[in-house]
Amino acid sequence: MGKFLDLGSSFLALFRLGFWSYTVSSGRMEEAKKVFDGMSKRDVIIWNLMIRGFCKRGDVDLGLSLFRQMSEKSVVSWNSMISYLAQSGRHSEALELFHEMRELGFQPDEATVVIVLPICAHLGDANIGQWIHSYAESSKLYRNVISVGNALVDFYSKGGNLETALQVFKDMPCKNVVSWNTMISGLAFNGRGELGVELFEEMINNGERPNDATFIGVLTCCTHAGLLEKGQELLDLMSKNYHIDPKLEHYGCMVDLLSRGGCVRMAYDLIRSMHIQPNATLWGSLLSACRTYGELELAELAVKELINLEPWNSGNYVLLSNIYAEEGRWDEVEKIRVLMREKSVKKAVGQSMTG
Repeated sequence: MGKFLDLGSSFLALFRLGFWSYTVSSGRMEEAKKVFDGMSKRDVIIWNLMIRGFCKRGDVDLGLSLFRQMSEKSVVSWNSMISYLAQSGRHSEALELFHEMRELGFQPDEATVVIVLPICAHLGDANIGQWIHSYAESSKLYRNVISVGNALVDFYSKGGNLETALQVFKDMPCKNVVSWNTMISGLAFNGRGELGVELFEEMINNGERPNDATFIGVLTCCTHAGLLEKGQELLDLMSKNYHIDPKLEHYGCMVDLLSRGGCVRMAYDLIRSMHIQPNATLWGSLLSACRTYGELELAELAVKELINLEPWNSGNYVLLSNIYAEEGRWDEVEKIRVLMREKSVKKAVGQSMTG
């Protein structure tokens, strides 16, 4: 009889957990809160689910209020609340909560490390980041959990400490594609493009298959290093050898690389050949290069595309008007003014239309 009671209790517990998970994940927080308020006993899992539900819908203050009311917390509770604060841009509060967690005797786990290191990078808090590094080494997390090593590489790269980032990367006993991507992107971020390309080639030689994020990183390296031919080779390689369709980010890197190298016509042809709709960022990058290298004809085409994409943006009309003014095409300048009036587009403060 006792076994049947135990099975019944277990089934009831699972049913309740399933109810909470479904209710919270479907966003029915008012319904969940009514049941929650009427409960005489609430375990840590139920508290965590409620906090997650409110934070996910953007009510972080209510989530934090519930967190403060918990009489018993788990490391998952702390990790979740720290993460939600960081995601909502409240990095200082998130770091304060991490300090509180340690003061109350909770031992950070691998999730804590992965959550807190980006917060330290954002706040520029090198001391806490280095303490986490020491803790990760002493607790064997650094050696046993790849995501911890990846987080450390990212932390040091974002802080400009490439020497330590590279050392951590080299010392990692196991790496995955994220490890390589993080280090390559870190090198790009710090202007070490040629070294990033070398690391990419080492990655390929080691048998690690790149993904689309890898190519964003290495193409960014090419842009910073001015490696035009290498960039073209890599864009071709990703689709032919790895069957990865280029996304806007890849094309953006390539357009930027071509534009910086003065190959404005090639950049324009690349945009026109894309299998996906180019966005305002791509046309804006091309436009900037056109003005730098005096390609007024292409600049006109780029601005017209920008106007189609952003008909509300007065800056695009002003740019086109100024391009026409530079060429002495005053009738076109007047047409732009008429067009702006027709579309009820008002010139922003500080913008100047020549003519």
